[in-house]
Amino acid sequence: MNLLQQVKVLVYKDLILEWRAKYAINGILLYVVSTVFVCYQAFKSVDAPIWNALFWIILLFASINAISRSFVQESTYRQLYYYTIVSPKAVILGKIVYNSILMVFLSLIAFTFYAVVFKNPIGDPLLYLLAVLIGSFSFATVFTMVSGISAKTGNNSTMMAILSFPVIIPLLIVLIKLSNNAMQGLDRAISTNEILVLLAINVITITISLLLFPYLWRD
Repeated sequence: MNLLQQVKVLVYKDLILEWRAKYAINGILLYVVSTVFVCYQAFKSVDAPIWNALFWIILLFASINAISRSFVQESTYRQLYYYTIVSPKAVILGKIVYNSILMVFLSLIAFTFYAVVFKNPIGDPLLYLLAVLIGSFSFATVFTMVSGISAKTGNNSTMMAILSFPVIIPLLIVLIKLSNNAMQGLDRAISTNEILVLLAINVITITISLLLFPYLWRD
């Protein structure tokens, strides 16, 4: 099989396993719904900037919970089996694609529930939705790469926090700026730089993953 076919098979495998168990997605959905409900009970009503920041905080921790165990949950024997039949690039790309699908699904549900529970102050809903989709994909690429690296260490959670911090902070800053533009209903041309920066971060992250993961996979 070529690389694309290997990626398709691995993504399909992850989707089937998740559909059978549903532990991860049910747990994350419960986390998102309960967090939004608790925030509503605590604040009732919030200003637009706080509304925006609170949403990204909820989505950030949901993505950490959803993606952090991407590689840890794979047994050593299963990883050895993958090593014999697929390329390491297919493994990391398959995880990125699967986690991106998962994050887009979760973020759309979180955004819908969040907008229904709290008063929706968004001036440009389409631009905000674009920010949510790009943010979901960005979280998926960054945390998948970091999860792949930290899974090879003895302390997965600690290494993931250390490695993801330098990348996720500037990513969040750009996402919040982009979504603030959408909240205020500003001209979409103003947000071009933020969108290009986010796309560049994703391209760089995927490139680093493809270059670095094959060396980690050998260990």
